[in-house]
Amino acid sequence: MASDTTANSILAELARLYPRPAPELNFSNPYETLIAAMLSAQCTDKQVNSVTETLFVRFPDAYAIAALEPEQLEPHIRSVGLYHTKARNLVTTCRELVKRHGGEVPNTIGELTALPGVGRKVANVVLANAFGQPAFAVDTHVQRVANRLGLADAKTPEQTERQLMAVVPMGDWLDTHHRLIFHGRRICHARRPDCAACTLYDLCANAGCTAAS
Repeated sequence: MASDTTANSILAELARLYPRPAPELNFSNPYETLIAAMLSAQCTDKQVNSVTETLFVRFPDAYAIAALEPEQLEPHIRSVGLYHTKARNLVTTCRELVKRHGGEVPNTIGELTALPGVGRKVANVVLANAFGQPAFAVDTHVQRVANRLGLADAKTPEQTERQLMAVVPMGDWLDTHHRLIFHGRRICHARRPDCAACTLYDLCANAGCTAAS
């Protein structure tokens, strides 16, 4: 892993590159945050946003989705991919929200990860973005970029999460999450990272890598 001095320099450069990071998924409340995050698995934020633009109007709360059968929801989310599984998880999750939480999204990691189809990444997205709680969501971009840069040295998202929480000041967790995602989407691609364009090259633990790592 990077030394404290190098890690601080990496974080400072990420902050310079992406000074005002914000989620690229569209949502306005905890319910929308949860649904959008669940739909985003293996799908672009742009495509999720195109689906939720009408989905949230038609089904504005957990009660609306809980009243459906999965096959009734599928046509509304078909374009996001894995829609059979996602429809089933969304319906069962919303039924759990209605049954156990009065239709509201809970605000603890344990209650969130007890919902069908909600892992730590989705739970942390909800906690950080919807409830303003200190949480560090690790998706594929965060996992890849953090480990390539040397901010983490971990094989699993859970290990990466713990290591990043130890390296990044708590007040910067959410912004750093977004910055690592942006850098992964714009520069540090999975298959062909654009190292020649990367201003973090001299600080990167894997500068010049040419394959997914």
